[in-house]
Formats: sequence, C-alpha cells, structure tokens
Amino acid sequence: MTGGGTQAAALMTVLDLEEREPGVFVGQTPTTTLQRIFGGQVAGQALMAAVRTVPAGRGVHSLHSYFLRPGDPHEELRYTVERIRDGRSFSTRRVIAHQRRRGEEVAVFALTADFHAGEAAVVAHARPMPGVPGPDGLASLAEHAAGHGAVAAPALEISRAVEQRPLADPFAPEPKSPPDTRSHAWFRVAGRLPEDPGVHAAALTFVSDLTLLSAGLAREGGGWGGRYVGASLDHAVWFHAPVQADEWFLYETDSPAASAGRALCFGSIWAADGTHVATVAQEGLIRSLGE
Repeated sequence: MTGGGTQAAALMTVLDLEEREPGVFVGQTPTTTLQRIFGGQVAGQALMAAVRTVPAGRGVHSLHSYFLRPGDPHEELRYTVERIRDGRSFSTRRVIAHQRRRGEEVAVFALTADFHAGEAAVVAHARPMPGVPGPDGLASLAEHAAGHGAVAAPALEISRAVEQRPLADPFAPEPKSPPDTRSHAWFRVAGRLPEDPGVHAAALTFVSDLTLLSAGLAREGGGWGGRYVGASLDHAVWFHAPVQADEWFLYETDSPAASAGRALCFGSIWAADGTHVATVAQEGLIRSLGE
C-alpha cells in the first residue's frame, strides 16, 4: 500500500482501538518529532471508543469535550466509556481518557457524545456553502510550507494523513479585518477509509482540530511559530448530515471574540456538493511566545 492508502492506514491505526476490557479502550499515538499528543487525535479516539458501545443504527449528532492536561506521547491512552443513556431514539456516552503520571492515573481528556437513531425532519435548513474556488488547482499545504522552514514543520507533522489545500498561505497570513475575518481550506483524508459512519465522524473530528485555533490569530496575521503559541481548551462538533472524510470538504473558520488570553473559534464544514455537514466550536489559549 502506498501514497494516500498508506496515509489512510496510518489514521486507521490511530482510530482502531484495542478493547482491553468491556468499556475500556486503548489508543495508539503515532511517532512524531513533536513530543506531544495532538488534541484531534484524543478527540477522535474518544469518539471511536463511544461509537464502539452504541447500538447499531445510531449515529453521533454532537460531542462536547475538554482538554484537561497535555498528553504524554510516551504513555498509552486509556479510554473509559460510561453508558449514560440508551433511550428509544438517543444514546449518550461519557468518555474519560487517562494516562499514568508519576505512578498514578490522571484524567487528560473528557468527552460527552450523543447519538440519534434519526427521524423525519419537521424543519430543515442549512448555511449555504461560500462561493470559493474548489480544491483543484490550489496549492497544497506542503507547497505553502516549502518557503517557511521550521515554522511550518509542526503543521506538516500533525497532518500527515490529511490533504490540505488552503485558499491562502496559512504560514504567513495577512491580517484580516472585519467584516471578513474568515479563513477557508479544503481537506480530505488521503486514501480511502472503511465505509463506517463512525470512522468518518471520528476522522472529521480529528481534522476539525487541525486549524481551528488559527482563527484566533486571523486579525493579527503572521500565524504560529513567530510570536504566538496556543493550546485547545475545549472542542465541540455538531454533525448535521452524513460525513465522507476521505472526500474533499470545505472548512470555514472564524473567531467572533477573544479576551483574557482565550479565543473563541467557530467552524463550518461543507461537503463538495454544498451540503452543510458539521459545525465546530472551540475555545483556545493563545499566549505570546516565551510566556
């Protein structure tokens, strides 16, 4: 297996959890040079742990999560799933990710996910997709990174399984001014994923954390690696329609508010055919480099 197939297989290695005992799953952390665990990995794995305990035919419609401590890439991640509810139409799961620290178990991440059997829509509406260029002909993330050296290395490292085609250079962006502070990029998992809705939802969750906090810097310009460092504090995803994470989707991000060292960032995701498939929200910590 080569090329995109290898990349998709690498992501599936991350999402394919080992069930150690009923309701307890263990996830792998890919070897990288960053010496830390990417937040989207933990969120995607936690969602997969929840998916593995839900009755067939119930797809995730929302998840809400908190990053409690930085993950240690040298320690395994154990996900404990609590079955909160299994009703006639909805199932709810709470997932806590633990690691060993100095001889004791500590929580590093917490997620609550809700699943729905689906039903006839009484109301139906969605945000229209922005009229931006499609992915064909746009420069890849690697092509943008070529002129930025070490500044671009972390972004390339955490997104090895994902193809990205931003509409503008993400490593040296120009400051954005209201009313248009939005950023856009096309994404897809490289290669093919299994035809499992839970896998695609978990893969989209993984991808949704890759660039969202960058929206908090859009009005400043310059990007990461120069004056700023950041960390995700929480992450939420609402799924509006079935997701195909291995096909191109458009990710629009923006930040309506930032204060006290924190930036609130929103994202909307559309399939290539214009279907609004998901909405994302995150608050992140942004500090000056060196603090």
